[in-house]
Amino acid sequence: MAQRILTIALIVVIVMGGGFYAYKELLPPPKEESQGPIYSTKPVTKGDISVGVNVTGPLNPSRSGSIQAPGMRNYYDVSSSNIQYTLVEILAEEGTEVKMGQVIARLAAPELQSKIKNAQDELESAKKFLSDLTGLPPENLSEINPSQGVILRAPIDGRVSGLSVAESQEVKQGNIVARIVDDSHFKIDAKLYADEFSRVKLGQKLALRFSAFDGIYYGNVTDINPNPIPDGDEENPAKGFVYIITVEGKNPGLVKPGLAVYVGIPLDENNATRVSWFANPTTVAGFVKEERVLSTVEAIATQVYVKEMQAVKKGDPIVSLAGSDVQKSIQEQLDKVREKEFELSQLYSQMGQTEVRAPMDGIIASWETQIGAQVNSGDWMGYVFNTSDMDLWAEVDDIDVLMIKQGSPVKVTVDALPNETFEGEVIHVDTMGQDSKGITKFAVDIAVKGGPNLRPGMQARGYIDSGSAKNVLLVPLEAVFEEDGIQKVEVLNPDGTTKAIPVKLGLMNDKVAEVKSGLEEGQLVITGSSADLLPSQHIGNKDSIIPSNDEEKNGDNSGTKDKNGTDSKKVPATSGE
Repeated sequence: MAQRILTIALIVVIVMGGGFYAYKELLPPPKEESQGPIYSTKPVTKGDISVGVNVTGPLNPSRSGSIQAPGMRNYYDVSSSNIQYTLVEILAEEGTEVKMGQVIARLAAPELQSKIKNAQDELESAKKFLSDLTGLPPENLSEINPSQGVILRAPIDGRVSGLSVAESQEVKQGNIVARIVDDSHFKIDAKLYADEFSRVKLGQKLALRFSAFDGIYYGNVTDINPNPIPDGDEENPAKGFVYIITVEGKNPGLVKPGLAVYVGIPLDENNATRVSWFANPTTVAGFVKEERVLSTVEAIATQVYVKEMQAVKKGDPIVSLAGSDVQKSIQEQLDKVREKEFELSQLYSQMGQTEVRAPMDGIIASWETQIGAQVNSGDWMGYVFNTSDMDLWAEVDDIDVLMIKQGSPVKVTVDALPNETFEGEVIHVDTMGQDSKGITKFAVDIAVKGGPNLRPGMQARGYIDSGSAKNVLLVPLEAVFEEDGIQKVEVLNPDGTTKAIPVKLGLMNDKVAEVKSGLEEGQLVITGSSADLLPSQHIGNKDSIIPSNDEEKNGDNSGTKDKNGTDSKKVPATSGE
């Protein structure tokens, strides 16, 4: 009986316990009365902050140079010094790193040699003309003084003959002032009949007998005219035709032009008197070497330096001529000689400049001239850029531009070179923005210290350092608000009350702000409140206020810290100061 009562009692207890458990599980818990809003907070901490602006843009060389053919183009007289070359060899292909002065191509100048020959001939002609004008030999033309006029000089060694000018006398251009004769050798033109002519040959030794003095002398046949000519002897016209030969001989000292002479063939070398004389006597035609002294200008003879039959040496002065026209003529011809000398020196220089050299250190960007193409002096053939100094051009908006200053350091990376970082510096920031599809943009120029692997046009990314600070007070950016133009944060006091505190801020990035005054390390600043939430939102265990259904199942995290160190607490609903 007692056992049955115990069993029944046990069943009753189990049924009642199960019912109570089911009651507790099925019915919702009693609604807790709200004690006030829930706040999301973060402590004021100390740390480091850096602020910067990210920009992107293409890289371009800040220094470049053009590859040119040697020499300079003469735009005013192309025919005179503008040389045409042919590109025969390229020694540095596109993309090759080169040094300033390095030979990067070779040229050929097929027409240059002929131009040099023509210029030489023109120079010699100009020098000869000036030499004839002044009487100075070509090698002494540098001694010319146009104000001293013209000095006519002896063209050869000899004696003055036929001097026809006196001091203060006007001399016409082209007049024969005198003759300079070398009387050491004379010449005779002899007339021979056909039978006599047949006995004569070139170089033959002939006997000579002069009418003015005794003795037999000798000369040699130096010229023979094989064509007969009429005799021209009016007294003996029947004699017909004759042949002319020229005989030259050494002057014993008494022979003069016009002196009568007989010519014959020696018959016995040991007996000078045995001579077969030609029928026609003749006269001394003159001397073998004789030069005329011609007036090269129209002027006044200011001084005569010689007398008739005076012996002179080549280059000795004969007559000096002066006048304004003379000075002008000399200066014009002297200028012409100097111009031709300069032109020839330019051609010689170009002959030695068939090598094309790099104008600067850098990379060959392009060759615009192909092998076999012809180029003129100074023509552009290609392009060299220097990658050691590059330029990054970018645009920023009106907010970021306030954070950028000239001289700000920049870290530059290039997509094509992911493992390299290049140093840069802001060199210019536009002070006036430009509208770009409704957005104001400001141009920023950044100088980049590059390297040989960079190329113009590469897309680059730059981080412009706008400032940094170490071991300073930091607050989350979402804790900062502005009221009546004053920046403030709201602090959660230990007793659960809140207080809005004005703060002075320094550097700010997209996460935190530097606090220069108004807060102390460790204070809790409010980053969010349940009073600001919609009915479906609540304070979770994260740094921000987000809607969450999962956390409703787990209950609130009042008084706990999330993984980011955020304190979430329930506090009474009191207003801050």
